[in-house]
Amino acid sequence: MVRFKNRWLLVEFISVSSSDRSSSLSSHHTPPSFDAKHIYTALRESILSNFGDTGWGAVGSSLTVKYFSPTTNLCIIRTARDQHTLAWGAVTLLSSINGSRVIPHVVHVSGTIKHVQLAAIKHNREVVARFRAKAKTPALYHTQDSFEGYLVQSTREIEALQD
Repeated sequence: MVRFKNRWLLVEFISVSSSDRSSSLSSHHTPPSFDAKHIYTALRESILSNFGDTGWGAVGSSLTVKYFSPTTNLCIIRTARDQHTLAWGAVTLLSSINGSRVIPHVVHVSGTIKHVQLAAIKHNREVVARFRAKAKTPALYHTQDSFEGYLVQSTREIEALQD
């Protein structure tokens, strides 16, 4: 029996907007205009335009978007181990997804889903801490803000991911 060896990419998509992001950031974060399906389509187009049919043939069968959070713009992508650099290059070369301009930031690369899950949970907490700091929410009220429920829900969703 042959085991498929994968690499897992944890990617944060940083939205680029014409308005000042810090002024529009509040406790209610505006969700992006894209989802996991749009990310997959943008990745496919990026691979085809930058690496051609040969690149898509190498990585296309193993490339999947396993998780996307519209609140923190965090995404988990699975690809074959041998072609993970090609997928990483395609992610880096992305400039827009579904018409929304983004800057992709590869936060973590892992060989196991467990380690990418741990990194995703940790990164979610860091992003929510940044949201809270920009919203100037006092530390005593963290249990009452809208992000606490999100953190619990996203942790459950990430931990439920299967290979």
